[in-house]
Amino acid sequence: MSQSLPRPQLSMGLTTFAAADPGGWERLFDHARLFDRAGVDRLVVSDHVAFGENLEAYGRPETGGVQGGKQPTGPDGLWLEPLTVLTAVGAVTSRVRLGTNILQAALRRPAVLAKTASTLDVLSGGRLDLGVGVGWQREEYEAAGLSFEGRGRLLDQTLEVLRTLWREQRASYDGDGLRFENIHQMPKPVQPGGVPIWVSGTVNRNVARRLARFGSGWIPWGPAAADPRAGIAAMREAVAAEGRTEWDIQVVGTLRAARNDNGEPDVKATLERVPDLVEAGVTDVRVTWPIPDDIDAAEESVTALVQGFRAITR
Repeated sequence: MSQSLPRPQLSMGLTTFAAADPGGWERLFDHARLFDRAGVDRLVVSDHVAFGENLEAYGRPETGGVQGGKQPTGPDGLWLEPLTVLTAVGAVTSRVRLGTNILQAALRRPAVLAKTASTLDVLSGGRLDLGVGVGWQREEYEAAGLSFEGRGRLLDQTLEVLRTLWREQRASYDGDGLRFENIHQMPKPVQPGGVPIWVSGTVNRNVARRLARFGSGWIPWGPAAADPRAGIAAMREAVAAEGRTEWDIQVVGTLRAARNDNGEPDVKATLERVPDLVEAGVTDVRVTWPIPDDIDAAEESVTALVQGFRAITR
């Protein structure tokens, strides 16, 4: 592992969707504050702008889904907008990093997204990580008036504009029907060079090129997520072929809760896979962990998970 990479980090998802009206979202804030207190390194939230009715497309890898995948809600499920959520969550936390997993960045106009993300980074004290991907659902692109087939290039253009506006005091851009010059957009993000970009995708040339150009981190998808050791090795080679020879890219690995004989989550058994993930090159372990309804029990459970993780990875 490159010396420029951080110690292994522990991330947890913040549930920002519901199959039916939950009657309020205070639990979301309770969990965010809990993650902050317990020492979780990063919380991440998901993104859907709208739904069509062809949800089985999520299970089709050929259009960006994952084999056997199933959406957690129907088309009328409630999905909160992630950057709005992270702004609200940033106001009630102080140290946990705030990430998207993943934002369909191309659905937002690039200059507006640059402004939104920069504002969030400033208000949170430089805690934003922007995980981005192309998504799998044609209907979202159609609802935004955009080409589903051209979504990869749309994402590349979005990232080009973000980086330009975040880094240049007097910015200009000309490409694929978007042109501006001598544009000033302030404030810049707190983090040097702009908000870190985490690129999601399978091991292929387009994702490798995107990662080589823009990526601070990689969120593996499909087979690469299922077999991180092989996936990371293949992506390192692909990124090097695109001209980025130093592997200074963080990598996400997923970990599901193991349960004991009573069906309760087992911290020790869950964390047994962590050394193998870290040895494979994973730097950001994202744990799917059931959180008790009782806030005291939840605090005890998450704190035990974090402490166990620290003991293994120190």
